[in-house]
Amino acid sequence: MYVDSHCHLDFPDLRPILPDVLARMRENRVTHALCVSVNLPDWPGLIEMVEQHGNLWASVGVHPDYEDTPDPDEAELARLAAHPKVVAIGETGLDYYRLTEAPQWQRDRFRRHIRAARATGLPLIIHTRAAAEDTLRLMREEGAGEAGGVMHCFTESWEVAQAAMEQGFYISLSGIVTFKNATQLHDVAARVPLDRLLIETDSPYLAPVPFRGKLNDPSKVVHVAQKIAELRGVPVEQVAQASCDNFFKLFNKISG
Repeated sequence: MYVDSHCHLDFPDLRPILPDVLARMRENRVTHALCVSVNLPDWPGLIEMVEQHGNLWASVGVHPDYEDTPDPDEAELARLAAHPKVVAIGETGLDYYRLTEAPQWQRDRFRRHIRAARATGLPLIIHTRAAAEDTLRLMREEGAGEAGGVMHCFTESWEVAQAAMEQGFYISLSGIVTFKNATQLHDVAARVPLDRLLIETDSPYLAPVPFRGKLNDPSKVVHVAQKIAELRGVPVEQVAQASCDNFFKLFNKISG
């Protein structure tokens, strides 16, 4: 079986076709999906969705790309995280990709999420883009390793992966690993220990080959696992089993 450790089924491209998505998941033996929060205004709809399905779970948090949106403090994050279907804090982190300067508000928001994770005992879902050095520094300064978590949709170097794993974090690979030119990521996929590996779709984005450019959904996480197995020279069942075991170990509020 397979699990999708990061998707956005509440987004407009997928929510209207959710019954079809769930059917495709069943057909491809994808048993669980973690639906990740990006802001608070949409969070009630996300929770309402996952409450209706035993194999869907949620996080709570505000994405670093969302500037003009309500910004929760640690207490509010902890209050929302008490919901039985919430299994993680995030996604949170730093994203400098489209910015000329690194904004202080992103760093402050990230620190609040780390503190909320430590307070609740829930793992972090960390997004980092063009900001690896600051991300790792703030993780160390705020004791993110006490909460643990995952570096989602990982696209950085092996050295960054090592630094994150030293703080107790998992490395999650998305459909990007199937892209021909993702050579740095291929190296990471071949080297990350299986007991530190997660797989995801980040759907509706980043559909893996052979669906690149099309709408993505959790059923396609199978292709992520297949590519990682190819790069490692192991059976795909080994990658599937390890990533499932890691998923339930990290997000331990989820029943298998």
